[in-house]
Amino acid sequence: MITSTGNKKVKEIIQLQKKASLRKARGVYVTEGRNMFSEAEPARIEQVYVSERFLQSFANRRLLADKLGMVYREGEDLPALLNRCSIGEAVSDSVMAAMSDTMTPQGVLCVMRQPQYSLEDMLKGPAPRLVFLEDLRDPGNLGTIMRTAEGAGMAGILLSRGCVDMYNPKTIRSTMGSLYRVPFLYLDDPKETLRKLKERNLPVYGAALDQSVSYETLSYRNGCVFLIGNEARGLSKELLEMADCGVRIPMEGKVESLNAAVAAAVLMYESYRQIVSEN
Repeated sequence: MITSTGNKKVKEIIQLQKKASLRKARGVYVTEGRNMFSEAEPARIEQVYVSERFLQSFANRRLLADKLGMVYREGEDLPALLNRCSIGEAVSDSVMAAMSDTMTPQGVLCVMRQPQYSLEDMLKGPAPRLVFLEDLRDPGNLGTIMRTAEGAGMAGILLSRGCVDMYNPKTIRSTMGSLYRVPFLYLDDPKETLRKLKERNLPVYGAALDQSVSYETLSYRNGCVFLIGNEARGLSKELLEMADCGVRIPMEGKVESLNAAVAAAVLMYESYRQIVSEN
């Protein structure tokens, strides 16, 4: 059992939590919590760290064994279980607290291998619907959009390089597991990618207040791409010019704009509503 925060493995986890550059260089990211562990694809788990308190529970020991492809032996003690688990490591509760990015760690933390997606992965189905995010900076917004994208049946998420890292710990928590299931791709040349999508006959709609139409007046049944801009500045003029049409969400009162995640949710679910109602 690891009992010191000076341990090399512990130090690396702490750095992975903080540094996007290290996560990218190593091709891994860190997830926390029982739900994220239970939903993780076993083949992508590189290492699991579990706390003393977590392992006191029979249900948790059983989950650990099942997830890592081991047969749980009734009455098996902790050292014996971990001895059979080549990628599992027990740590003291205090060390888990130091490794964790949360105030109240749940006692299980995973190092996961990053998946690699392509644009083609998102265009396999009929009438794919995508959301493109330009320079989104809030990790909570990004995580919420990914979670909503899964709920609305979107084919994937495209991001400019100016967006917050998808593997930011706060983003991961906000996805509530959708990170494992929704394809996403950071783009070096967003305009070129949008051209390719338009060549596939996917209309591009930019969320904007000026020179736009109400989102409810358009049809999204044949697929589409929604452009969502930076929280403070909105979409850049350069990207807005790539849109076939600007769309706006009508608002009452003195509200000037909606939160980026809320606006994205409204658009994504309207496209979902249209498809469901047609079927």
